[in-house]
Amino acid sequence: MFVPDDTVIAAVAGVLGLVVGSFLNVVVYRVPRAQSLVRPASHCPACTAPIRPWHNVPVLGWLVLRGRCADCREPISVRYPLVELGTGVLFAAVTARFGLSPELPAYLYLAAIAVALALIDLDVMRLPDRIVLPSYLVTAILLLVAAVAAGSWQDAGRALLAMAALYAGYWLLAFVYPDGMGFGDVKLAGLLGLYLGWLGWNSVWVGTFAGFLVGGVVGMVLLATRRATGRTAIPFGPAMLVGGFLAVFAATPITVWYSSLLLPSG
Repeated sequence: MFVPDDTVIAAVAGVLGLVVGSFLNVVVYRVPRAQSLVRPASHCPACTAPIRPWHNVPVLGWLVLRGRCADCREPISVRYPLVELGTGVLFAAVTARFGLSPELPAYLYLAAIAVALALIDLDVMRLPDRIVLPSYLVTAILLLVAAVAAGSWQDAGRALLAMAALYAGYWLLAFVYPDGMGFGDVKLAGLLGLYLGWLGWNSVWVGTFAGFLVGGVVGMVLLATRRATGRTAIPFGPAMLVGGFLAVFAATPITVWYSSLLLPSG
């Protein structure tokens, strides 16, 4: 019997990610506008002409059209194929990280909503409840299935504790400094706590610290290049998500490296 190796499995996940990325483009455009994700079908925002199925093939459709609508020839943003390609790469990386494990579906779901939430936050400075709140239920179900399949009840319990801890910590920050932290960030923090807590407390610490580090570095770069001032609101959700995925992929080596700085050998 043919058993696909890890490379083949990751490649298949990458193709799935391309398709999911195409749908995420719809989510990113329509959710902030409170539009249906189902109707109308995909269409050109300039002339409203329906997009033909063969032009909707991820990445290739944009290349065939040379980045322009087939009907009105208005430019189609390069962000569309980049989102599809980026989601495909992220799906492949997540699959390579977890393999065909019980928790893989949960982290693929995280990859999908992370792309959507990061882009929406960059566009409109908002993390929509329409995505974040249902994700608590979806994540809880997926991790519960993983816990039952693998008997990982300790991981599940730690995930719940981390969710509560990060939600409470971010809520306190938002209460004390509302200009610097929104309650959308608070809700996202609790959701990330479920995922990072499942992996371990090191992932929680690394993911949380990395989020603030990334956010701080981005803020300093924007200030240094005069693209922002001290009063400019900067979305924090993307930094939280980048920090979270940094922990998903590299919490252990980061923890080992940091420990070696505190406790040098010899």
